[in-house]
Amino acid sequence: MWVFCFFDLPVITSKQRKQATNFREYLKEIGFDMYQYSVYQRFCKNREFAGTYIRKVERALPPNGHVSIMQVTDKQYGMIKNLVSRRVKPMMPEPPQLDFF
Repeated sequence: MWVFCFFDLPVITSKQRKQATNFREYLKEIGFDMYQYSVYQRFCKNREFAGTYIRKVERALPPNGHVSIMQVTDKQYGMIKNLVSRRVKPMMPEPPQLDFF
């Protein structure tokens, strides 16, 4: 399962820029990777685990702006086509599953 976080945050004032930067840094801190500038993604082992991270993002929302979260399965993620300069770019490999005993 993959969780995507899309956002459009205001960056007109220095305070807004700081809030947007803090939000992006927080996403990285909790394990999200940048997919595009305002799109971050994180692999989660199941829906329950994804829900945990969605709640973390909800608690860190800046006061202004628009944030959307989408969950997709591994199969759906595998069907993404990345088009870069008229060439199809291969998908990033799925991160390895960590097992703790």
